[in-house]
Amino acid sequence: MANTYFQFKQFIIHQDRSAMKVTTDACLFGAWVARQIKLNREQQGITNSDKLLDIGTGTGLLSLMLAQENSLLNIDALEIDVNAAGQAFENCQLSPWRERIRVSQGDIKQTDFNHPFRYILSNPPFYENDLRSPDPIKNLAHHQEGLLLKDFPAIIQNHLEPGGQFYLLLPFKRKEEIIELLQQNGFSISNMVQVKQTINHPYFRLMLEAEYSNAKVEVTEINELIISNKANEYSSEFISLLKEYYLHL
Repeated sequence: MANTYFQFKQFIIHQDRSAMKVTTDACLFGAWVARQIKLNREQQGITNSDKLLDIGTGTGLLSLMLAQENSLLNIDALEIDVNAAGQAFENCQLSPWRERIRVSQGDIKQTDFNHPFRYILSNPPFYENDLRSPDPIKNLAHHQEGLLLKDFPAIIQNHLEPGGQFYLLLPFKRKEEIIELLQQNGFSISNMVQVKQTINHPYFRLMLEAEYSNAKVEVTEINELIISNKANEYSSEFISLLKEYYLHL
């Protein structure tokens, strides 16, 4: 029987009650966002605490990774599924950062936090039209049954403070769709990373950082990240991002 938990260096993720399990690409996304936020804060000379919103937190994985790397972030983690939200709460309570992470159960389209966020991140449901699972909980987690990609610009506008950044993890096949959608709604993409499993595989994930923009700006920076090298070992780029989290790196 597979483990119902995933042990990281500084925290543990129990996942038996969540449809969204720990995946390599989610870990990569969390580590990349944590690094981007840290670099942005250093470059901008930001030394005060800031608020971050994690939309669709699942097990709480991304919130915990961000809390580990950035000690001045106060995090709201929102999850629509009751069981997953309960497990995310328990995972966060077991961590060293329980005082800085607040887990709530609810729908982002119906939730008012009464304050904006400097940072927003989401690993949203991936598939709108692909085959459904017979499990309705997995459908909610993996398919856009309750939250469509086209909903995100309005959600971001409602919750992101001026000068803030937001981060998304998406299937690579939705690259052109998300670029057009964001540009049509007054956002520019400042950084985009195209992810492939090995050098011989096609891109399969897209990680992006975006912000408000008064002008239609093309994507500022596009990078590539390969998870495994020819020897089927983690690449140096992957290790650099995940070494503070994975047990055996």
